[in-house]
Formats: sequence, C-alpha cells, structure tokens
Amino acid sequence: MVETSGGRWSRLHLLHGQRRGVAAFLAANKTLLAAVWVAGFTLVFLWQSTSVLVRGGAGLGLRSASWRPPPRLRPGAYNLTDFGGVGDGRTLNTQAFERAVEAIAALADRGGGQLNVPPGRWLTAPFNLTSHMTLFLAEGAEILGITDEKYWTLMPALPSYGYGRERKGPRYGSLIHGQNLKDVVITGYNGSINGQGEVWWLKHRRRMLKNTRPPLVQLMWSSDIIVTNITLRNSPFWHFHPYDCTNVTVSNVTILAPVSGAPNTDGIDPDSCQDVLIENCYISVGDDAIAVKSGWDQYGIAYGRPSSNILIRNVAVRSLVSAGISIGSEMSGGVANVTVENVRIWDSRRGVRIKTATGRGGYIRNISYRNITFDNVRAGIVIKVDYNEHADDGYDRNAFPDITGISFKEIHGWGVRVPVRAHGSNIIPIKDVTFQDMSVGISYKKKHIFQCSYIEGRVIGSVFPKPCENLDVYDEQWQLVKRAAILNSTEVDYDI
Repeated sequence: MVETSGGRWSRLHLLHGQRRGVAAFLAANKTLLAAVWVAGFTLVFLWQSTSVLVRGGAGLGLRSASWRPPPRLRPGAYNLTDFGGVGDGRTLNTQAFERAVEAIAALADRGGGQLNVPPGRWLTAPFNLTSHMTLFLAEGAEILGITDEKYWTLMPALPSYGYGRERKGPRYGSLIHGQNLKDVVITGYNGSINGQGEVWWLKHRRRMLKNTRPPLVQLMWSSDIIVTNITLRNSPFWHFHPYDCTNVTVSNVTILAPVSGAPNTDGIDPDSCQDVLIENCYISVGDDAIAVKSGWDQYGIAYGRPSSNILIRNVAVRSLVSAGISIGSEMSGGVANVTVENVRIWDSRRGVRIKTATGRGGYIRNISYRNITFDNVRAGIVIKVDYNEHADDGYDRNAFPDITGISFKEIHGWGVRVPVRAHGSNIIPIKDVTFQDMSVGISYKKKHIFQCSYIEGRVIGSVFPKPCENLDVYDEQWQLVKRAAILNSTEVDYDI
C-alpha cells in the first residue's frame, strides 16, 4: 500500500499537536515534575550508594557499595535467601539449597534457572544439582561443607573402581553432586566452595574412617558442564571429579589445599571423560594438580570408558608431594588424544608424570606436551610402569598397558634435579617417544640425569641435558644422525 502525501501531512500535524500538548502539560506542572525527579534521583542514589541489609556474615550484615549484582544467565533466577538460607557460617542451609534446586528443576522446559548465592558463609550438608541450572557464587560467597560425617550420604562404589578407592564398600558422596545431568554451570564472581577438609585429613591419617572420603564437586554421567570463575578449596578428597562426562569446560578456576598434610586432594580429575577443556587455572594442592584417569584394573577394563580429547592449557600448578599433571595411575579404560600446553609447574616433586602398572591393561596413546616450564621441580618428566597399587588381588597379571605416541616439545626450566626419568619394562615398553627443543637447567651434577630404559623413540635437534642413548638422534631437519643403542637399564635415582 502506498501512502499519499496527504496521509503523511495529517500524521505530522497530529504529532505536532501532541508535542504542543506535552509542552503545555510540562509548563503547567513544573513543581510536580520537579518533585518526582528529585524522588527518583534519590531512590537511584540510595540503590547505588547505600549499603543494603542482607543475610550474610555474622547474622545480618552490610553489603558493601562495590557489590555487583549477579548477571541473569537463565530465564528464571532465585536467591538462596528466598528459600530461607542464612549465611552466618553456623546455620545449616541444606534444605534451602534443596528447595532452590527443586524450584529450578521445575523450570527445565523454559530454559532452567539460576541460583544466586549472596555474600556470606553458607554451611551445608551435601546436595544435588539439576539439569539446566546455573549455580552463581557472588564475590564474598562461600559454601561450606559440614564437617560432621553423619550428614554425608554413602553411595555405591564407582563401577570402574570396584570399591570406594580408599576403603572397600560404599564411599561418601560429594558435597555438590549430580548424576545424569545436562547443561550445568557453576560460576560466579570468584566465590568459593570450601570442603573444610582438615577434619577428614586427620581422621584419614589416623585410620578412623570406614569409607572413602568425599570429593568436593562430582558430576557423573553428565554432559555440557561449565565450571568457571570460582575457587575450590580444602576438599576432603579430590576437588573436582567429572566422571564419565562429555563436553566439560573448566576455566579461570583457583584450587587450593595445603601442599602437605592434605592427602589425595587432587585438583581436577577427569575420569572416563571425553571432550574436556581445562584452561587458565591456578592449582596448588596436596596431590596431583590435574590427573587424567579412566578406571582401576579389572573394574576399569570391564567398564571400558576411555578419557579422550582433552586439552589442558595456560595453567600454573604446584604439587609438593606428587605431580603437576598426571595421567593415571587408574587408566584401565584407556587414555588418548591429550594435549598439555603452555603450563608452568613450580615447587613440585614431579612435573608431568605418566604412571601405570601390570594389571591396569588399557592404553595411553597420542599424548602431546608443549611449552612446559619447570621451576624448582625435582623430576621434570616421569614415566613409571610399576605403580603397583591395586584395587584387590583379583586383577589380571597378564593385563599389560600399552604406552605409545608420547611427544615432548619446548620443554624448559631451571632448578631441576632429574629432567627425565622414563622407565618401561620388558613387558611394558614405552614406544614412539619424541623429545624436541628441550633445555632444562639442572640443580646438581650426576652421571645419569636423563634416565631411561625399555624406551623407543627419538631426539630431534637441541636437547639438554644429554639424552640417554636408548633414543635415535635426528637433526633439526629430521635427518638421522645416530641410531639408538640398545640399553635397557640405567642408574636410577629412586629418591624422586
């Protein structure tokens, strides 16, 4: 339909009349409008500048003017206080969390919901998440795990482990848990989840626990998981344990536990998981900072779920008693296609480690390490095939793991006691290993500081210190310079 010029003129005339009417109204009601403007400005000023009373801290506290409201990441959003939560560090908030999760579960068909945890210390027993849920921790928010073990639910052993991992029988479930979920986000303004693990560590050392200690966060048989912009600390056991999950992202996460006296407090343990990204994290804990796993001995072989397609990048990690980044030792379902790049490992017993044993079965294939920096690390690269810790005596003595296709490139550092210790065996040889562009400053003189046995592979270009003679030597153009000597034992520094 074409509009005539007369129609446009009539519309413009009407609009002009409306504007004159508005001007007349403003002129006649200046006092009223001024009062409304002052009231509105005052309300906005008070909203932005004054402290708002909240349930948090010790009883009712004050929220600072710098407090940032959480972004709305889901169609529906709730505050924990809407369900009776009290963030005083003493009140038990388990029912508040459970009621909030139930309300969010009802929103699944509409895109899910978001639970905002405000500033405060929110004591709770274990609780479950639901699909299509975002758990958002405000700056200054801390979820605290209750230390009394009677509040912690016992769960069946993981099928790929056979029993709890530390004790036979059931295991304690995690503080924050989920099974068969989809689309779960745990994020915030660097709020924290604190397992208050000190009591658990003490009881473990004194052998007072009848069941395996609980992880801090464990999601099982789930997909599309994001954990970002939070701090995890002082887990009773492993901090974040995704089990048989797909499409998992962990980004900008800090994980902290004492570097000694906090046993088995691994940082991130992807276990029988596919398509995993771990990036931009800082981890300092009492065991492996990151450990890729896939089940234990005959139980892991029977379960048969590998960990694969895993990228670990841009992380700084520390492990005074174990390793910065490990594969195994529980790897019976197989581990393949893992890339570790742009990593700094400092003040640690070991840098990167692959560990397995007879009885594990499975495989470790296509593992790439690039741009790894060691800073005051006792043993830089460790491959160990006699890690003889078993679920029980029922493991298969003829289940030999296959280790092949391991690449180390751009490996640098200083203050390293033994740069490489890679010992296979006549029944578990280490095959197709590459060292390229390696220069590691050593902390003391020793004849065999590049230790290896039952290993096949190559050295390309400049590698310092002098590599063992078990490896072929190539120049930078991949031209063969020297064939390997067949040496299957070297001096071993068992103190690392």
